[in-house]
Amino acid sequence: MSSVAEEVHHDDDHHDHHHTPGIKRWLYTTNHKDIGTLYLWFAFIMFLVGGAMAMVIRAELFQPGMQIVEPNFFNQMTTVHGLVMVFGAVMPAFTGLANWMVPMMIGAPDMALPRMNNWSFWILPFAFLILLSSLFLEGGGPNFGWTFYAPLSTTFSNDSTALFVFSVHIMGASSIMGAINVIVTIMNMRAPGMTYMKMPMFVWTWFITAFLLIAVMPVLAGAVTMVLTDKFFGTSFFNAAGGGDPVMFQHIFWFFGHPEVYIMILPAFGIISHIVPAFARKPLFGYASMVYATASIALLSFIVWAHHMFTTGMPVVAELFFMIATMLISVPTGVKVFNWVATMWRGAMTFEVPMLFALAFIVLFTIGGLSGLMLAITPVDFQYHDTYFVVAHFHYVLVTGAIFSIMAAAYYWLPKWTGKMFDIKLAQWHFWCSLISVNLLFFPMHFVGLAGMPRRIPDYALQFADFNKWISLGGFAFGLSQLIFLALLIKACRKKGDSVPARVWEGAEGLEWEVPSPAPYHTFETPPVIK
Repeated sequence: MSSVAEEVHHDDDHHDHHHTPGIKRWLYTTNHKDIGTLYLWFAFIMFLVGGAMAMVIRAELFQPGMQIVEPNFFNQMTTVHGLVMVFGAVMPAFTGLANWMVPMMIGAPDMALPRMNNWSFWILPFAFLILLSSLFLEGGGPNFGWTFYAPLSTTFSNDSTALFVFSVHIMGASSIMGAINVIVTIMNMRAPGMTYMKMPMFVWTWFITAFLLIAVMPVLAGAVTMVLTDKFFGTSFFNAAGGGDPVMFQHIFWFFGHPEVYIMILPAFGIISHIVPAFARKPLFGYASMVYATASIALLSFIVWAHHMFTTGMPVVAELFFMIATMLISVPTGVKVFNWVATMWRGAMTFEVPMLFALAFIVLFTIGGLSGLMLAITPVDFQYHDTYFVVAHFHYVLVTGAIFSIMAAAYYWLPKWTGKMFDIKLAQWHFWCSLISVNLLFFPMHFVGLAGMPRRIPDYALQFADFNKWISLGGFAFGLSQLIFLALLIKACRKKGDSVPARVWEGAEGLEWEVPSPAPYHTFETPPVIK
């Protein structure tokens, strides 16, 4: 796709520096690049906070017996770790990438609703302040798992449940506002000549993700509100003694929860669909099929929720339906993996750091997908359910899937954001340390799970001791590897020296590579024309 712009940008000073200096710039900004930066740094801080909680979990499980923390605090760590990683790290990171890249990719001057954009970010730190402050209250924080199943969350939990509910409402409001903004921007602000089927894949995946967010976030809000009234106001939505149904909670939660899983992976597919063609120096194989596959995954994600509930005593016909629907969803995902491999086939491949992360993503995400197919088979799911096999499965999808793709994106676009090339040696260290440690951390979990070790337990039988030692060592190594990433990012933001060209990577295509590096504060004063 070639682009012609009469005036892509105004490089003069007064356009380039419209921002107020100091802290006010960040508090009041409506610029999509500033807000994207805020989201990305917030996500990274939350990633480190959630990671610290994971370190507590793995330190306790390093050897059998109660070692370091009380069982109740262990449960608080598993709960808040999950909530912080899902709502605080992965989702804001993708939103930050959308803020930065979507306007640049479609030739728009900014997001469509800039003030709402500022608001949707600034309510997030308060949501997590509320959630994390609950850990310091009497009785501690939420301790019922990040899925907050009733009756655990409605009957046996402590008073911090109210803070947890309030914080989830704020996170949901933030997500809905962000999603509306993405949809309005993409529908109304594309450059002249950019039809829907000429949009970059990252824009497409975010467009579809935004609709998913608007559809399922209110469902989560409904679920947490019912939990709140059951706990504090005497209702009986999920209380069997009052005529309610605890299994209904699982239906409502997973009707949100399963599309949520795809909200956390579809933007990753978009990122990989940019990086693989750039470093294979070939156009993406099967662009249209990629778009249709993304849409199919989004639609199918609404009819597979009960595969999380095979052991609740569903009728056999329902088990059969959800088993087949879950297997069906693997088809469009397989199409994507095939297209990435076909893009690389006979390409002039080079292995820069973004490409290393993208290749690791393709291989390891596929492992996560295959273990997901195993979990889809109803009779064997009875064996796997609530074991460490499930933990292994979703961490392969969310860590080596979502988080690796976010790191790939950071390395791919960082020179465009800062105007300087990051430290390549450090980046390679970060990649190899992360790759080795992440597999040491999550691969043995498949085996302890198949051997019957239940998840969310602070202590375990002696036969699991050796594997757990290795898992914990992998966890500590993976955590330390992220400090390399932190050092690299700080160094990249402060670096002086030669600027990189507009097209940082030789094979990269798209409008964002037409503007200078670093990208000017206001990108497109005059919209580019797409030919």
